Amino acid sequence: MTSDVLAPLDLAFWNIESAEHPMHLGALGVFTAHSPTAGAHAADLLAARAAAVPGLRMRIRDAWQPRGLLQPFSFGGAAREPAPDFDPLDHVRLHAPTADFQAVAGRLMERPLERGRPPWEAHVLPGEDGVSFAVLFKFHHALADGLRALTLAAAVLDPMDMPARKPRPEEPSRSRLPDVRKLPGLVRGALSDVGRALDIGASVAVSTLGMRSSHALTAESSGTRRTAGVVVDIDDVHVVRKAVGGTVNDVLIAVVAGALRRWLDERGDGSEGVAPRALIPVSKRRPRTAHPQGNRLSGYLIRLPVDDPDPLRRLATVRIAMDRNKDAGPNRGAGAVALLADHVPALGHRLGGPLVGGAARLWFDILVTSVPLPGIALKLGGHAVTEVYPFAPLARGQSLAIAISTYRGRVHYGLVADAEAVPDLDVLARAVSEEVAELITACAP
Repeated sequence: MTSDVLAPLDLAFWNIESAEHPMHLGALGVFTAHSPTAGAHAADLLAARAAAVPGLRMRIRDAWQPRGLLQPFSFGGAAREPAPDFDPLDHVRLHAPTADFQAVAGRLMERPLERGRPPWEAHVLPGEDGVSFAVLFKFHHALADGLRALTLAAAVLDPMDMPARKPRPEEPSRSRLPDVRKLPGLVRGALSDVGRALDIGASVAVSTLGMRSSHALTAESSGTRRTAGVVVDIDDVHVVRKAVGGTVNDVLIAVVAGALRRWLDERGDGSEGVAPRALIPVSKRRPRTAHPQGNRLSGYLIRLPVDDPDPLRRLATVRIAMDRNKDAGPNRGAGAVALLADHVPALGHRLGGPLVGGAARLWFDILVTSVPLPGIALKLGGHAVTEVYPFAPLARGQSLAIAISTYRGRVHYGLVADAEAVPDLDVLARAVSEEVAELITACAP
């Protein structure tokens, strides 16, 4: 197993992290338990299996290397490399029984991963009821994006019957010196990148105009975390989609807008005139592409119609905004700011990381991301997964992030919030369920 240089966006995630703003993503899986000792057995299995997963042995270290004719050296970079003293027991931890998986998960999500060793953890939480346990996986965003994290987590769960993968043709070896015959194309590509950067910059500027956000979404960060989970029947989502059109994702985003409206009104902040900018990440890495292994993200930026009192109009507004983003494509527009990381030297990421981390609130107000899950049943030691809540990282100056996964016919909303700015996260979680019910009622003939 060899080392590989971090992709620019991975390097950005590594450098914008601070003790108060860890850049790890997570997932809380709830399992049935056949006995009170199922959690302890699960922890033993995770540690034993992790030892055989090469991707879980990778740590991140400072590095530099030649990059080619047009960018001779990459100073201030970093690379993934096998940790010489990897011990799975340092990463898998068994906790005391608890009656509230989400409360424990919130406290664990606020703790940064240790940067000197492979940046991941698995926390096993036995249930006090003796009939369930949970596992919280944490992966640093520089180690794995959503797809990669899913692959690593699946490697320590029970083997799954996956379709056979077709072998890929070997990629030709690439020289560090570009083919001179391709230089005109490289120049045209560079000019195109400049044009794209200008488009993105202009879109970011425009996105800051007009409607207001809410202080509840962009309060000063305390570094504390709280999590919550909501389960929605996918059949209910399809009822709405079939009645009004659009996609499942349109409905799920509209539910977020309606839930935010209910929450802001109930807590007394008011929703009038509020239309926060939501970043909807878009993966540009094919699921089966081996190179690069790092993050390849763009995104769509839309205004959530929180101020609109009509649930069907909110859905129509979201649908129109998403259609416009798709028509323009993920390479331009304010949501594509992450693509600019490819054009920043590694040293720039290292020196400018803290500044960029603090600027997230100037770009968007809330993250709403979709995390793919396999359609087949997941198990650990024969114990079936019943719920899966994905958790996204919180940037400095942002109070709330929402991740969504569909598993076995049910949609799981994973909510992560700053615990001091959003002490009433349970109210927002309840509002999600209420918004789905209201949409169904509004669609009834």
